[in-house]
Amino acid sequence: MSKRKAFPLPSEIRDLPGAEGWEEMYPYFTRFGPEDDNRFWFYNAMHFPEPMPPFDVLTAEVPYTSLGAFTTRVFAFPTTLGVDHRIVNGRIYITANPVTDPAEIARRLEIFQQRAGHYYQNWTELYGQWKKRMEDLIAELEAIKVPTLPEFDDIEVVTEARGIGQNHYVREAFNRCIEGFSKMWHYHFEFLMLGYGAYLVFFDFCKKAFPEIADQTVARMVSGIDVLMFRPDEELKRLARLAVELGVDGVFADGRSPRQVLDAMAQAGNAGSRWLAELEKSRDPWFHMSTGDGFYHHHRSWNDDLSVPFSALPHYIQQLKLGHSIDRPKAALKAEQDRIIAEYRGLLGSDADRAAFDQMLGLVHLVFPFVEDHKFYCEHWYTSLFFDKIREFGALLTRNDVLGDSEDIFYLHHTEAGQALVDVMLAWAAGAPSRGGKHWKPIVKRRKQVLERLKDWTPPAALGPIPDHIGDPALQMLWGITSETLQNWSKTPDEVDENELQGFAASPGVVEGTARVLTNVNDIHMIQDGEILVCPVTAPSWGPVFGKIRAAVSDIGGTMSHAAIVAREYGMPAVVGTGQATKRIRTGQRLRVDGDRGVVTILG
Repeated sequence: MSKRKAFPLPSEIRDLPGAEGWEEMYPYFTRFGPEDDNRFWFYNAMHFPEPMPPFDVLTAEVPYTSLGAFTTRVFAFPTTLGVDHRIVNGRIYITANPVTDPAEIARRLEIFQQRAGHYYQNWTELYGQWKKRMEDLIAELEAIKVPTLPEFDDIEVVTEARGIGQNHYVREAFNRCIEGFSKMWHYHFEFLMLGYGAYLVFFDFCKKAFPEIADQTVARMVSGIDVLMFRPDEELKRLARLAVELGVDGVFADGRSPRQVLDAMAQAGNAGSRWLAELEKSRDPWFHMSTGDGFYHHHRSWNDDLSVPFSALPHYIQQLKLGHSIDRPKAALKAEQDRIIAEYRGLLGSDADRAAFDQMLGLVHLVFPFVEDHKFYCEHWYTSLFFDKIREFGALLTRNDVLGDSEDIFYLHHTEAGQALVDVMLAWAAGAPSRGGKHWKPIVKRRKQVLERLKDWTPPAALGPIPDHIGDPALQMLWGITSETLQNWSKTPDEVDENELQGFAASPGVVEGTARVLTNVNDIHMIQDGEILVCPVTAPSWGPVFGKIRAAVSDIGGTMSHAAIVAREYGMPAVVGTGQATKRIRTGQRLRVDGDRGVVTILG
């Protein structure tokens, strides 16, 4: 481990004035300890680009619990265990726990091959079962009823001799929500790491067989995949075509709010009614899309806030009326994929190598769609419904004067929310007022102030000593973390070209355009046609935006990050993993994005 000082140690991070005491929002096991100064940590801005509200920490705690279960204990991945996470100033830092002892790697490999092999050999059947389990889990969540606690319980409790008062179901319903969320994340990782694992084996083969091959070229061998994450955007395109066909496209005048559009459509006669009926068909389930990536309660779904999908419709309608295609270039991507595959397969020198290449690539094509498909079921459909269900508990607490607003429940950790609900259960049973208002309202007020203050903090890209070598391909593939990128991120302002940023060449092409810097996903409706999106990280849910922009640039991400995959599927240049794009680029500046070389140039 190199001791060169490039990033601060965790122990050197100081509280922001005005945000002292932020630690009390989070569990004790998320705090850095003295022993953590000897480990390398990086800021997981891909999933957690903002300070974490206390309840939302569940979206780190539960995923890392389930990720580690499958890598460490269930499938026994040979070279990696789970992920540790810590929180400082509201930001989540993570580090992987590698396996380095050759004997232990060999022992785990034998276990992994047997267990992973079972899934790979039965992938289609098992994946079909997975979808059914996820649909059942979503139905279970939707069926959970949050008690209203009326003055007197239902008469059926007596006439049917149920033997249970309604306040019991407050605890049961809340626990079922938390338990279901945990179960969902275990389902999430059941297949995911195997999908990545198959790609990593193929990636490693290509790197050894073709030493000069670019990461992007390997990735393009699996481009053109048709996955569920693109279905919501396809539904928008369907609705745009329908609006033109029915002659109600004029309803989508720029500047109209979703409410104004819906009202105008309702007054547009039979054609408007037909369009609204089709909208309802699309909304369930395809509008259960978080505007983010499913990790924050305030990243509302399309169903909660129609401004994101409706902001894409005028653009699609305009393109259709101009006679332009609004389809993703799937045929071109497939043709390019076939060309690349044939070219590199032809460079292999033996039948054995070609057979191995075919087998590995065939497995990748089989399993990789899950890497994107699961996100719709888990981070978007399920999680959007989960947060809305939690809001119902917030409303219960508000009605009982424990909180001032239903959204305030997200300023309590889920264990604290459980305590507040017990307070209400007791008060209802005793026929007395709840005691929580005096306790929780001042705490919520203070936490809102702290979180606002924490937004002003610029978190270091990493903490602790930089390892001599980072050989984990998953860190490079997903987060863009390599020894080289860490060296670039750690440079001082006078060590870099102020007009150039280096990153990963995620999607090919070179374009110039005007920058639109967005650090908050709730602002994506501000993007104008032809702009270049500059953001901490993008999500597949931003698909409609990719129909408007010319290129994408992100702070975090590797060649197989979701941002990179989406950019390739929409056929536009992208540079990811720049580390500092949102800090060094301002909205309105002119950029050149070189998705072939991984370079972003600030032109003025």
